[in-house]
Amino acid sequence: MLNLLHLDLLKEGKVLLAFSGGVDSTALFHLLISNNITFDIAHVNYHTRLSSDQEAQNAEELALKHNLCCYTHSCPLKGGNFEHRAREERYSFLKYLMEKYHYTYVLTAHQLNDRLEWLLMQFCRGSGLPELLGIRSIDHREGMTLIRPLLEHDRESIEAYLAQHNLHHFIDESNIDERYTRNLFRQRFSTPLMREYRDAIKRSFRYLEEDNAALIEDVSIQCVDGLYYFPNPKNTHSLIVAVDHILKSLGHVMRGNEKELLKQGKSLIVGRIYCVSIEEKYTFIVPYIPKDGMDKKFKEVCRHAKIEPKMRGYLATHPQAYEAILRLKDDLTPLQYD
Repeated sequence: MLNLLHLDLLKEGKVLLAFSGGVDSTALFHLLISNNITFDIAHVNYHTRLSSDQEAQNAEELALKHNLCCYTHSCPLKGGNFEHRAREERYSFLKYLMEKYHYTYVLTAHQLNDRLEWLLMQFCRGSGLPELLGIRSIDHREGMTLIRPLLEHDRESIEAYLAQHNLHHFIDESNIDERYTRNLFRQRFSTPLMREYRDAIKRSFRYLEEDNAALIEDVSIQCVDGLYYFPNPKNTHSLIVAVDHILKSLGHVMRGNEKELLKQGKSLIVGRIYCVSIEEKYTFIVPYIPKDGMDKKFKEVCRHAKIEPKMRGYLATHPQAYEAILRLKDDLTPLQYD
């Protein structure tokens, strides 16, 4: 039987599995059953294939057979950028379920091949270490704690487990369509590499994750009335990682040139939507609003407090954020709001 990562956490928390019915999530489903883990499942039906309705029905029948709750979401998706829109829809649904039913962890069935594909794609985009390790065994996204228990097992081992136990699963034929970037990397690069160097690749990811933990400082991110802020870490890379994390949670993925500009300057409008201001002690992020119609007193206080001009339009209409930043400028204890 395949060993699961973070089994001790899974036995303690309330667990929700993102279940598609494909190779990986089916294997994880049965491994959780075998390890006596209490969990429920969530399934999203995008209605993109002839088997989509069968997959949704299979999820419900499997949950009923094992006395689990099954949450389903019907979400027809058509048009371009499918992978991104499907991922956003899926995580939005999972977050809703996690908050409503108080789950501790969300499980996804990402495995070692997925991790290598992601690393190769990010490497070809000129990314840094945190981006290369975008798929981690434990991760945090928009208030959710994600665990990926299969991350040290490759696709071949997972398929062998399903065959050995004669476990029914669905095959997504779109996984071989090289019009999708991930599939191109899978067919041409990651699958041959994994077949030849699986054990070495697994060790390398362990070392990289340890190195990343040592290099990237954790920061305490606070939010008051739409103002995000955190004390500046000791190194610039940790700061950029924190900014990137906040912006991703707000729906904006930073481009490489935006990250480079942030390293060079003190403030930046990203995506024409958010203002990032890096100051001596804190970094601030607010939605960008042009500064029109501000009264003279407000302008004078902002000037005296040396508040970044690009932030003032938002602060003028959000008094709690404005009060918080003034206190931080005076180096007082950051405000906490219920």
